[in-house]
Amino acid sequence: MAQRHKVTDFHGIIMYRKDYQERDLLVKMLTLEHGKKMFFVRGAKKRGFKLTGDILPFTYGHYVGDIREEGLSYVNASKATEHFSHISEDIFKNAYATYIMSLLDFAFPDSEPIPEWYDKLHAGMGLIDQGLDAAVIANIFEVQLLPVFGVQPELRGCVICGESKPPLDYSESYGGLLCPRHYHMDPRRLHLDQRTVFYLRQFSVLDLATLNSIAVKTETKKHLRRFLDQIYNDTVGVHPKSKRFIDQMNEWESPLTPDSD
Repeated sequence: MAQRHKVTDFHGIIMYRKDYQERDLLVKMLTLEHGKKMFFVRGAKKRGFKLTGDILPFTYGHYVGDIREEGLSYVNASKATEHFSHISEDIFKNAYATYIMSLLDFAFPDSEPIPEWYDKLHAGMGLIDQGLDAAVIANIFEVQLLPVFGVQPELRGCVICGESKPPLDYSESYGGLLCPRHYHMDPRRLHLDQRTVFYLRQFSVLDLATLNSIAVKTETKKHLRRFLDQIYNDTVGVHPKSKRFIDQMNEWESPLTPDSD
């Protein structure tokens, strides 16, 4: 039975690309209309290839292509593309943007339309490109992707009684927050500081399209990183290569990073 396919317009964000044979490329895109797709681009490494600038990493825009239900799809042309140039030029922005896209690649199967996550990725990349704190934007994606990975942390209030007023702490055993009346139920609760709890709760419901500034203290960022590493290691079990590079980068920059209010 012949595979169904159609030549159509679509909107895409380049997630990554890799060499395929001598002159060709495989380009992974998150598309607005068709979810994640792998595109075969014939002759992409030849000098003078007409779509060279349209399939660079961190490019997004309006394309025309042959969309296949299974296997490789094809990019035929571009109508209008733009580039997150500041992400490309900065190793730290590049690393966090790559990590966010790696998480999305792990979280969703190919060919599943996820328009809300296309919009989130577009907004998040734009914020990083504008110079907002890439580490915090990555944290927001990590928190909001937890339910997609099958982890449903209760961050609205105490998992036992629903109390939502601070102080609150996190229990891995109960999968969410505990209020002081129920701290005794988990002697191994994480003893998170309240600023970290506050940001976790905010991140879980934040609309990236409305975000225009970030001011998180360096110490709080370290606590957020420690908490999310623990949850991802213990419960999610996803370890993109880009995350290891970020961990190395944090070791390089930690003595040089100023605190912020």
